[in-house]
Amino acid sequence: MRFKGKAIVFGNHLNTDEIIPARCLYTSNPAELASHLMEDIRPGFGRRTDLKGSIIVAGENAGCGSSREHAPLAIRAAGISCVVAKSFARIFLRNSINIGLPIVEIEEVSEIEESDQLEIDFHEGKLINHTRKKTFSFPVYPRFLNEVFLAGGWLEYVKKQKSSVLSDYLKDIAQFPYRTESIRF
Repeated sequence: MRFKGKAIVFGNHLNTDEIIPARCLYTSNPAELASHLMEDIRPGFGRRTDLKGSIIVAGENAGCGSSREHAPLAIRAAGISCVVAKSFARIFLRNSINIGLPIVEIEEVSEIEESDQLEIDFHEGKLINHTRKKTFSFPVYPRFLNEVFLAGGWLEYVKKQKSSVLSDYLKDIAQFPYRTESIRF
């Protein structure tokens, strides 16, 4: 997987109520959720037409708060290609995998500014900031997780598999460097 897009920067502790306000959870329709994305902290954000392919950049503990899958679902439905953060709340990390929203942890998020042009190469484990001419490394996802993201999430991945999904998972997840104790099925 490889993504290129404009950085949209948020701070530390971006929580699920900021991502999708609780009052908007009357629906599970992804397009409707996307229209309310970040509306309390950036009014009109979810209705912008330039979000497709953008990359959200957040600080520490991105996705903290409630356990609802609506937050990463709204991000993906808005056309955001990936979320980069210094760290993720465990439940957000898990929900992102479940719904197929690619995420990347890098220490150097403070070196990325609003509208920087980014390129993320999941096969190489590289985030390139073309605007600042800097490259950052991150652990490469195991094959299994790349396939889950490419399939559009865990459920879609399982539907497409004809072999033993669980044995592939157990073999590959052992190599995943992100707090794997929180990624249990």
